[in-house]
Amino acid sequence: MALLPDTPTPDLRGKIALVAGATRGAGRGIAVQLGAAGATVYATGRTTREQRSEYDRPETIEETAELVTAAGGSGIAVPTDHLVPEQVRALAERIGDEQGRLDVLVNDIWGGERLFAFDKPVWEHDLDDGLRLLRLGVETHAITSHFLLPLLVRQPGGLVIEMTDGTSEHNSTNYRNSFFYDLVKNSVLRMAFVLAHELKPHGGTAVALTPGWLRSEMMLDLFGVAEDSWRDALAAEPHFCMSESPSFVGRAVAALAGDADVARRNGQSLSSGQLAQEYGFTDLDGSRPDFWSYFAEVQNVGKPADATGYR
Repeated sequence: MALLPDTPTPDLRGKIALVAGATRGAGRGIAVQLGAAGATVYATGRTTREQRSEYDRPETIEETAELVTAAGGSGIAVPTDHLVPEQVRALAERIGDEQGRLDVLVNDIWGGERLFAFDKPVWEHDLDDGLRLLRLGVETHAITSHFLLPLLVRQPGGLVIEMTDGTSEHNSTNYRNSFFYDLVKNSVLRMAFVLAHELKPHGGTAVALTPGWLRSEMMLDLFGVAEDSWRDALAAEPHFCMSESPSFVGRAVAALAGDADVARRNGQSLSSGQLAQEYGFTDLDGSRPDFWSYFAEVQNVGKPADATGYR
């Protein structure tokens, strides 16, 4: 996952970051790219080599931490269920004891992929699954902010990145899959806006960030492909031509963390594709996929799949 030779590399040596929800997907990509820029990265999640979450997948936080270290940073795996306040309190105390501060908090906790039903109205959706989705996607973020932000505001310059799905512009006019999914992803957008107001007096910055169509481990499995063969999925889903690797949004986070003037973005809703154009980083294949523009101008209006001009 090394950066391409012509890709700008932020210098995050000496920076302390926490990626909450770093087991797989965007969280893992973010943790590794922060490591590639030299940061010390605490990686949390529920799946370890000894125990799996209900996802029952093989990726572990220990693997993520090892990838961070291999990329050039220092990876530290801390098993944490972010729905359990005492575990998150202990995480904050550990980072405080070991580092004395926190420079970057990436709140990527999710865990809801198997809990929502596409296009099913709230009265038909399984209620237990929907309420669990709200707990995993909203309550975890609130608990994490409550315990970790006191570390972040110890000195000016702290950065919080709330990971979601969709920009505020897109989500304001588009139905997002189901009542519960829509509510969670828009709640996270609002969290970033609120945190921006609460952090500003302390010299901190909060933004919301979305990837595009992410080639997570679960998505690759769904199409029966691997990262090096993802284009084989285009026969089944031509619009997958606009997908992006987890490293792409990871580089977006590293770019934000390395921006000395990131405070100008306080409260904004951002996308990986937008930030690639502004900061100059690329995906693993050297492209800069702008999924949300493509979705609005091509996919969502029924045009044939064609990535020309969008990556």
